[in-house]
Amino acid sequence: MEKIKTMAEFAAAGEQPEFLFWVGCAGSFDDRHKKVTRAFSEILQKVGISFAVLGTEESCTGDPARRAGNEFLFQMQAMANIEVLNLYAVKKIVTACPHCFNTLKNEYPGLGGTYEVIHHSQLLAELISAGKIKASDDTSLEQVAYHDSCYLGRGNGVFEAPREIISGLKKELIELKSCRTKGLCCGAGGAQVFKEPEAGGEDVQVKRVKEMVDSGVTKVALACPFCMVMVQDGLNKVGKEKHIQVVDLAELVQQSM
Repeated sequence: MEKIKTMAEFAAAGEQPEFLFWVGCAGSFDDRHKKVTRAFSEILQKVGISFAVLGTEESCTGDPARRAGNEFLFQMQAMANIEVLNLYAVKKIVTACPHCFNTLKNEYPGLGGTYEVIHHSQLLAELISAGKIKASDDTSLEQVAYHDSCYLGRGNGVFEAPREIISGLKKELIELKSCRTKGLCCGAGGAQVFKEPEAGGEDVQVKRVKEMVDSGVTKVALACPFCMVMVQDGLNKVGKEKHIQVVDLAELVQQSM
């Protein structure tokens, strides 16, 4: 993979990339999701899309702080990011995290940060539709279940793009019992990912992964770093971690190219 330029490097050369790739906290620091960051970056480079990252100038969007009730911290983090984004005159942002996507798209405009924000599944679906990404001839026709992320699906109405990716890669899409507008949370929402769940009859994450096990698939695709953690952990809890592979849509695309 070629070196990824920062916005500062583009600015120093008097140039502007087509997209700012907002990596996010998980994509930067979580070992599992670093692989997703790399996969998506390699895809963008392969199809010739001009993009940059903020590097050390990127900070948390503030989403976890707001969900946990710390509005003051959220606004501090958001304003700092908006100042950097506006400094570089950023117009288009793509991110692989639905939480970052929702915050940048829907919550930053109220604080002076208005940008065209898309999720990586939307960009990948566009590239497949345009013929810029094609499944290799030896791609196997496997069954793949898709888990709807709350902030991507019910939160922002992005249901078709992820499914178009799966079908566009010559895979058989398997819908889970709870899907689309009736999708079931992985259990991470509302900053719950950072704590143990309250006592109850059954953990949400366990209920969700049981639907995946019941579907009979050996591969589940998703598009959110929080969902990645919760689904993988849930599979570990029910003893099915060796039976079902969990991949991000970017990894699914990369595996099929």
